[in-house]
Amino acid sequence: MKDTRYIFVTGGVVSSLGKGIISASLARLLQARGYSVTIQKLDPYINVDPGTLNPYEHGECYVTEDGAETDLDLGHYERFLNVPTSQANNVTTGRIYQSVIEKERRGDYLGETVQVIPHITDEIKYRIRLLASHGKYDFIITEIGGTVGDIESLPYIEAVRQLRWELGKLAAVIHLTLVPYLAASGELKTKPTQHSVKTLLELGVQPDVIVCRSEKNLNESLRNKIAQFCNVDPSSVIESVDVETIYEVPMRMRDEKLDEVILRKTGLELSTASDMKGWEQFLFKLHNPKGEVTIGLVGKYVELKDAYKSILESFIHAGTANQCKVIVKLVHSEFITGENIAEQLGGLSGILVAPGFGERGIEGKIMSVRYARENKIPFLGICLGMQLAVIEFARNVLKLEGAHSREMDRRTPHPVIDIMESQKKVSGKGGTMRLGSYPCKINVESKAWDIYGREMITERHRHRYEFNNKYIDMFAMAGMHAAGVNPNEDLVEMIELPDHPWFMAVQFHPEYRSTVENPHPLFVHFVKAAIAYSKQK
Repeated sequence: MKDTRYIFVTGGVVSSLGKGIISASLARLLQARGYSVTIQKLDPYINVDPGTLNPYEHGECYVTEDGAETDLDLGHYERFLNVPTSQANNVTTGRIYQSVIEKERRGDYLGETVQVIPHITDEIKYRIRLLASHGKYDFIITEIGGTVGDIESLPYIEAVRQLRWELGKLAAVIHLTLVPYLAASGELKTKPTQHSVKTLLELGVQPDVIVCRSEKNLNESLRNKIAQFCNVDPSSVIESVDVETIYEVPMRMRDEKLDEVILRKTGLELSTASDMKGWEQFLFKLHNPKGEVTIGLVGKYVELKDAYKSILESFIHAGTANQCKVIVKLVHSEFITGENIAEQLGGLSGILVAPGFGERGIEGKIMSVRYARENKIPFLGICLGMQLAVIEFARNVLKLEGAHSREMDRRTPHPVIDIMESQKKVSGKGGTMRLGSYPCKINVESKAWDIYGREMITERHRHRYEFNNKYIDMFAMAGMHAAGVNPNEDLVEMIELPDHPWFMAVQFHPEYRSTVENPHPLFVHFVKAAIAYSKQK
């Protein structure tokens, strides 16, 4: 295919309707027809990236192969498409304005008055089209964050309006909106959708497709009504009814012929059949498990599931690979005490200590590590989880009193976790950690070797602190071994306890690389160990 098609996905009425899932589902359907697709997210907040945002504000910060700290929707894109994203796949208002101001300071605008139109909108259009230079994509799907009518989103909508005129048939707009069900009257209401589209029309953008998020199915009369009031044909009114899992959405969108409508709108023929057999097999296993197992996720943001989105999705992938339903019990580390830990963690078949920053809830996490180690419960520590596994071992096995991380205690007598040398002179917070994909060399005599089946791997990172190599021999003599090391900087990436049934902790984030097609081996083997422990009990 000669020309790249651009699909824009906007949202109306309320946020969190699922633009990211609709975008990823459409991309997966187009991919199933043989097209190359990528997706990008345009976020209207002024932060340069989500790296400095509290998870309570914006959920998980997702990290790409090239070290970009991005919106969690990019995780959905990768999990659905099994294709890595990059810095270019997530753009914020902060990054747009930063770039424009830098150009103005350099004199690039030759003394012009810098304005939202054309300078900000031109920068947005440049970022949208930039992805085309990263690969030969047939489709670039661009999700616009927020809702139509938000003042922050106006420059993005204006950029979309301009691109529609510039690209003609090579562009299409999908508008996702809410069709609420009023139980009192027993009716679905289309007025919110009508007003949402009206707002979009006032901004000069006519949607080509309207996707209606609803609790109930739309009847033909409602579809015709929405089509009539919103200037689209009835076949372009797509229903998106609530489903049990996000992985059902691509199949629902296929049933609604969303991919066919988009191909028709962008001037393409249905020349290739859709091949979703692999996805269908995944869903069959997901809905027909042969057993179930309960694993505890110990963290300090458990009130907000989006803070651990990639981990939770990785458990779905790994559970399906093991034909087992993984029930994740979210345990708040701040409320774990010596008196209630057996009540909090008893009955679990596996314990995962989650990543994070700061000292809140740290002692509860350390107690959780000890509980898993002493009770021989399968354990996985991720990033901070690995650091706390090291601290717990230092305190309770090596008897190094006061052992800690310099992140939590600058004056600790035993800094078994210390700041990375490259981080010592860093003062800023945003985008300054060890970020992105780095190599790791696995010890051929380790359990990690059995899991990965190869010596060299690459995994994604997001941290400032590391295992202090001054203590490595002491740990090894006591039974905690370095299973994986960065070959370039001699950084400990993986630790394990050979005399424990399954005790593994990693400095990297395996959850960022788990997809529907390729569940991450660490999660697959962790779940497998939890199943074995459950049967043993």
